[in-house]
Amino acid sequence: MRNITLLLLTGSILFTGCGGGVAVQRIATDEVTDLSGKWNDTDSRLVAEKMVADMMSRIWLPNFLKEKGKNPTVIVGTIRNMSTEHVNMQVFTKDIERELINSGRVQFVASKREREEIRDERVDQQTYASLETAKRLGQEYGADFVLIGTFKSVEDVIERKKAILYSVDLELIDVEKNLKVWIGNKKIKKLIKRAGVKW
Repeated sequence: MRNITLLLLTGSILFTGCGGGVAVQRIATDEVTDLSGKWNDTDSRLVAEKMVADMMSRIWLPNFLKEKGKNPTVIVGTIRNMSTEHVNMQVFTKDIERELINSGRVQFVASKREREEIRDERVDQQTYASLETAKRLGQEYGADFVLIGTFKSVEDVIERKKAILYSVDLELIDVEKNLKVWIGNKKIKKLIKRAGVKW
């Protein structure tokens, strides 16, 4: 019995001593927090801002406005993660969508997944909504341009240092003609140093 009591007391002391506690600090969402050196929310936001600004400053936009007399309708297609990291590309896609919409210079079509959900709702309305409020079928806007791209990374490691190059390539393609009207690239390079153990 004495051994059991001693064992329980020792375990209790060890558990209490290792507890430490957790410190949480609220910070601004636009504050740079580069803890691991990997791709993060700040990288996503900055790259989206720069690439959309570049896209909106190129000749394809005034050419379209001159020919069609209206703002182009754009959709973000697939941006493939071909990097060495697991990156949530939906966050980056949403950053791009937000920048495009907020530019005020393009109309924006819902994504394929979003359109399917909205189409289900529209079909449902044909049966259950009043004639005055049911939304008509076949009234969707077709996209003039699709934005697609790739996300890649290259690592170079020696002892306690690692250099990571992130490269984002985006292409804007005319849906009707299959013409590429804009190609953009943005790179971010990071040098990460570790104390103690090697990579």
